[in-house]
Amino acid sequence: MTGQGRLVLIEPRAAGHSPRVLAALATAAPGRAVAVVFGGTDCETATAVTRAGAWLVDRPVGPAARALWAAAWATGALAAAAIRTARACRLPRSARRVPHQVTLLARCLAEAAHLATARAVLAGERPGAVVVLTAGEALHHTAARLGRLPHLRFVHEVSTVPARWLRRLDRPGGPAVRALCPTGGVRADVAANAPHLDARVRPFAVIGPDAPVGARERELARTAFGIPPSEQSVALVGGWWPHKDIPTVAAALALVDRPLHLLVAGHPLDAGLLDRIRALGHVRLHLIDRRAEETEIRAVHAAADLVLVSRHRGVAKESGLVTDAVRYQVPLLASDHDPQLTRTLAGCGWARLFTVGDPDDLLHALDAAHLNASRRPGPDDARALGLPTAHQQTAYLTDTYARLTGEGDPTRCPCPPRR
Repeated sequence: MTGQGRLVLIEPRAAGHSPRVLAALATAAPGRAVAVVFGGTDCETATAVTRAGAWLVDRPVGPAARALWAAAWATGALAAAAIRTARACRLPRSARRVPHQVTLLARCLAEAAHLATARAVLAGERPGAVVVLTAGEALHHTAARLGRLPHLRFVHEVSTVPARWLRRLDRPGGPAVRALCPTGGVRADVAANAPHLDARVRPFAVIGPDAPVGARERELARTAFGIPPSEQSVALVGGWWPHKDIPTVAAALALVDRPLHLLVAGHPLDAGLLDRIRALGHVRLHLIDRRAEETEIRAVHAAADLVLVSRHRGVAKESGLVTDAVRYQVPLLASDHDPQLTRTLAGCGWARLFTVGDPDDLLHALDAAHLNASRRPGPDDARALGLPTAHQQTAYLTDTYARLTGEGDPTRCPCPPRR
């Protein structure tokens, strides 16, 4: 590993699987991590971070960071109000897009406030790496320029395409910045919207030091949920976001002709779809309608025969649900929404695939898994997915940051070449 400076981990949004990765990376860099998470994080993540000897910074530090954070809050509130107004009025699509562009600006300001805080707490110390774990899909250079700190940034998806005026605002120059994209599909989306940004493919999810779920733990979890050994249990974890195809799941469950247990954990959920599933006499719903704690997520996986991932065609973002199936050693049932993921999983022995948007094919896959269970994934399967360990990820981030910033002052970057 190049250098042993502080590993600065910035989480402006605290969404998805980032708290788990944050804790794993802080643990892999004992005594030298700084976690910048305004508003704090969940109790389990905070405990893991502080136990690793990391410095947890939960509020802006310094006048620049406080001003940027106030601007981010004001801009975000303005965007939220404009989105509500646009939904209530019949406006042209171009007008409805404007509030979402303002949301991108609010995210940029929030990232800049976190970066400015990191710069303040470092107090001139050269960091080993500065990483934004959940970065926005636009204004990459602007965030670095306002925060005055070079950094690496994980861009997980491009859900809002930045307008032309926003792309023009994000001119290159200033502190160095590199985007890390979990999949090739995300990198292609980033390149289309930010052609001057240095973007590379790198998995975000890591394999942490968790002990695998054993047979005794699985037995206790099933007993706690009231799941008989002979009945199939399926885990549907995470919020029901627009890229997830939950209606196909509900339609397939309606076709099942035997008892089945569905373990749902996450937020937000669709109340209408939940009511449809709840009304099915043969499906018993076990529901955690909120952001579940790590111990609850582990219990859900321990009780499940399968982890179900259903997404719309063309979704190319990294699936933390797939990596969780490997971490907890639970067989997977996934839609063939992403050609790259489909190629990786095809014939692997621990995952089954069904045709995206096809409830009949999903029903067939559920029945096949009930009659002939897949093997449980192991460490070799994690490596086949390309997932690094937490220690390998920290080494990669540190080495990449050293190459990005060179040997000079990390708060500055070399001047761009003259043309």
